[in-house]
Amino acid sequence: MDDRERSTAERRRGLVLILSSPSGAGKTTIARMILETVPDISLSVSVTTRARRASEVDGVHYRFIADRQFATMRERGDLLEWAEVHGNLYGTPREPVETALDGGRDILFDIDWQGTQQVASQMPEDVVTVFILPPSLHELRARLERRAEDSEAVIARRLENAKAEIAHWKEYDYVIVNRDLDESVATARAILRAERHRRRRAEGLGDLVEALLGDM
Repeated sequence: MDDRERSTAERRRGLVLILSSPSGAGKTTIARMILETVPDISLSVSVTTRARRASEVDGVHYRFIADRQFATMRERGDLLEWAEVHGNLYGTPREPVETALDGGRDILFDIDWQGTQQVASQMPEDVVTVFILPPSLHELRARLERRAEDSEAVIARRLENAKAEIAHWKEYDYVIVNRDLDESVATARAILRAERHRRRRAEGLGDLVEALLGDM
């Protein structure tokens, strides 16, 4: 079997790696570090109706759209998932995700538990879910305050919502307590590496095994 044949035999369908956490627990930072250090994975860029933060770039962190455009996408079935979070709407365009998976590329999602449930129900064989927990609510508040992007009222609302979000931790495949950022990133990368080698994802592995047995 030459290199081209072996590459075909070892082809796999991409996977969806979902990171969820209460706001401020670290999922976005962990997602960014995975994207910087792991090949063949791309970020699913969500659309949202909330206002852009000063540190965010349209089309990179989110696509910021009007309420009417969001409603149109939802009604046409163009969203793989959508949710209302903190009074704003968030959603994931369907077509880019399906195209990437068919091409063997992995997609990283940075979404909440509501979106996770929707994506998992539509593509259960493709999804790997990871919940990021803060070590304490005190530390969560400190991280939100250090971010210096939200008012005190918004921070208080996020902390209250965090309790409801944390209650869904048992619905996830993996849980990481984000005490140390580097360790948490390493754990998330290890999960991704292992999941890439699940037998069901290796679409051409049967051909490779038959070739190996034929060479004996």
